Amino acid sequence: MIIPVTKENEEVWALMCVALWPEDTFDDWIREGRDKDYENEFLFIDNGEAVAFCNISLRNEYVEGTGSSPVGYLEAIYVEPEFRNQGIARKLVEYAKKWAVDKGCIEFASDCELSNDVSRKFHNKIGFTEANINVHFTMNLQNNT
Repeated sequence: MIIPVTKENEEVWALMCVALWPEDTFDDWIREGRDKDYENEFLFIDNGEAVAFCNISLRNEYVEGTGSSPVGYLEAIYVEPEFRNQGIARKLVEYAKKWAVDKGCIEFASDCELSNDVSRKFHNKIGFTEANINVHFTMNLQNNT
């Protein structure tokens, strides 16, 4: 079963966020979730236990490889390690795709780091097509002479 994140289940969601993004704290995620009223955050419940989540959005700006707007976007997906390879992530993506269609989208997109082989394999396995590979550059302007 897939349900929205609310104040009643925010703690389990925040713990999974920390597992996915350990550079941020539990309190950071609670604060961010409450600031956005948990808009577009969803939990997957298995036998009464939250075991996965996804975050989806509508992107109105250009999305690499697409030709329409808005585009449904899979911002994040996480499944607890002991529940992986059971089709849960696929069910969350199917839910997200339907959500996007219901919002008027004709395209759905996502991204991951080039070095994240697990995520790249997952995206390809569930039907995404790699649209482009970008390398981003930065330059420090304070010490650049």
